Amino acid sequence: MQHDFHYVSKREYSPVKEHLWNMIHEVQKDLRKDYFTFQFVPVGSSSRNMITRDKKSNVGYDFDINLYPNVGFDEYSPKELRTIITKAFNKLAAKYGYSPCEDSTRVITLKVKDRENSKILHSCDMAIVLYDEYEAPWYIQCRKNGDKKYYEKQLMPDPDELEEKIAWIKNNDLWDEVKNMYKNLKNHNTNPDRKSRSMFAEAINNIYNEY
Repeated sequence: MQHDFHYVSKREYSPVKEHLWNMIHEVQKDLRKDYFTFQFVPVGSSSRNMITRDKKSNVGYDFDINLYPNVGFDEYSPKELRTIITKAFNKLAAKYGYSPCEDSTRVITLKVKDRENSKILHSCDMAIVLYDEYEAPWYIQCRKNGDKKYYEKQLMPDPDELEEKIAWIKNNDLWDEVKNMYKNLKNHNTNPDRKSRSMFAEAINNIYNEY
């Protein structure tokens, strides 16, 4: 099915973002009591006023966030870290109108669902990121083998390299090209499991390489 993505206005998503941020702040306080706290940073399109919604689908718009636990690289196993954080969000999900977290490979997803109309109003994809002794970033991933899940660390692409490309694109007045490319990639995406953050990075790389 051909998609029809358009950009959501800041005026529309800002109250939702504030509500979501309030939830994350409460999760931070809750985790601090018994485990650790974390920093969180919006990434990709969520950090650049490029949130999109598909007019043809029942899936709302989404936010992309990285969570950075204040722990040592090997202080917790990948399974322990992901489980602790997931349980903390699930504890507060209903209070803030979210369904329990769903597991994807690289992210934990929160969704606000309109069950009466079988729609997802909006969602939030949260990746857990750790830095090793060389300051290299690693995702905490969830893999599936049949009915079994296992957890591992996966080295991320260098985020500084992407930011350098973004700076070059903006300095050369090519940001509208990125916005068009990003929307085009989303409109032609046929993989429902592919996340917005990966298509945002692809749009940046495509425009940078083209020009």
